Amino acid sequence: MTDRTAEITRETAETEIECALDLDGSGDAEVETGIGFFDHMLTAFATHGLFDLTLQCDGDLEIDDHHTVEDVAIVLGETLGEAVGDKAGMVRYADRRVPLDEAVASVVVDISGRPRFYFDGEFSQDSVGEFTSDMARHFAESLAMNAGLTLHLEVEGENAHHEIEALFKCLARALDDATRIDERRGGTPSTKGRL
Repeated sequence: MTDRTAEITRETAETEIECALDLDGSGDAEVETGIGFFDHMLTAFATHGLFDLTLQCDGDLEIDDHHTVEDVAIVLGETLGEAVGDKAGMVRYADRRVPLDEAVASVVVDISGRPRFYFDGEFSQDSVGEFTSDMARHFAESLAMNAGLTLHLEVEGENAHHEIEALFKCLARALDDATRIDERRGGTPSTKGRL
């Protein structure tokens, strides 16, 4: 199997981001975005997806968290899309449900190359630390659009920290499942012959 890794650097007037991703890692993460809870979520994403992730972001946090979270999702999505390559041998589809105490998240994903995003749920509190709760939804949407994912998410609970953490962990588990190589499959998982 070839290395399924990618590195992307992106600089705008709002953020400077460096990201490296190994889909077949062991869950090692070195993350620094300047938003403590977001760092915690990205670390959980790497840990539970068994992705090796190195991500550094210097963003305009004096304004708010929007640009940092959105741009990290864009870069991580692009990096994920590059790392899967031609998708030969990949499982492609996955679905997961992950609980965290009273909260539960559900994710259904297709690494289709046709980005679509659907979300059902509300977060119980407006923010967790310096992280605006609705940015979790926006992160997932931006990731899907830039990685070429069809992504359906649901979340419910009573505590926004638990709801968001369950969502990130569930997304990680689903992406780990979908990006796995099935040794029985020689080509691209599509009757079209390509994705």
